[in-house]
Amino acid sequence: MRRHLIALAALSAGALALTACGTTEPAASGKDKGTAQSITLTDDTGARIKLDGPAKKVVGTEWNVVESLVTLGVDPVGVADVKGYKTWDTAAPLRNTPKDIGTRGEPSMDTIASLSPDLIVATTDLPAAAVKQLRKIAPVLEVKSADAADQIGRMKKTLDLIGKATGTSDQAAKAGEEFDAKVAEARKKLAGAGRAGDEIAFADGYVAANQVSLRAYTDGSQLGTVNKALGLKNAWKLKGDPAYGLAATDVEGLSSLGADTQFAYIGSDSEGDPFKKELAKNAAWKALPFVKKGAVHRLPDGIWMFGGPKSMQAYIDALTGVLTK
Repeated sequence: MRRHLIALAALSAGALALTACGTTEPAASGKDKGTAQSITLTDDTGARIKLDGPAKKVVGTEWNVVESLVTLGVDPVGVADVKGYKTWDTAAPLRNTPKDIGTRGEPSMDTIASLSPDLIVATTDLPAAAVKQLRKIAPVLEVKSADAADQIGRMKKTLDLIGKATGTSDQAAKAGEEFDAKVAEARKKLAGAGRAGDEIAFADGYVAANQVSLRAYTDGSQLGTVNKALGLKNAWKLKGDPAYGLAATDVEGLSSLGADTQFAYIGSDSEGDPFKKELAKNAAWKALPFVKKGAVHRLPDGIWMFGGPKSMQAYIDALTGVLTK
């Protein structure tokens, strides 16, 4: 999972950011067609997708789109790395038992074909060659994986586009409204507790060759964007990549963070906790002001840092909780 996370920052830089749109038109007449309408969509790559009606049997090749499907009340028939999704994205738990279609980077074409899906939802992180193969199986709706220029807007557009493809636009609108309400509620709570303007540094860490490497979630990251919406400031001065807003650093790089920084991260017991284990005896880490002050917060497991509104609402609750307790 970590290898995939590290690779995320290097992907999608060249993905197109076209505005998604959708229209409906009457389906072909026929006694078995009823009142169903066909749906024509333009996805984030500019591709036109036509469906006979709202997609019901849907496959998701990435966790954020799977979360969107679940949020909209659509139970996907196929999900990439089901075990990983259940570990890292508990804000929108699967209600059914979907078929595991393989890894997010290399889904199994044979497995997907066996499901006879109405629609496959993929992201621009998936290699073009894989998308080409998927299009031979079923219509593919490709959504932009991330956009450091407007992560919240991108998240909502993804939800809206999937909602149009699955006939759940009302649910998509409701999910967006619930997210906005959560942001407003938390912003007010933080301000009331005197935490408006607090500097937050969110990161994740991993160990390679006995060295702890860190990934900083800058202003352009999804969590960084949410923090800003909450009235908080991003403590990182690093420049993130244009898609995910992530930047690489190390323990020494943490010395640039201010003394009043609140440091937060999300871990997983399945992969260890380098902040509590490997860094526990690291002199540079222990000397950091926010470490000395006990301002290091491990947020609850299962909040997917690149997820949809449900994950972001879980993050908001968790962060607001530690800052106002």
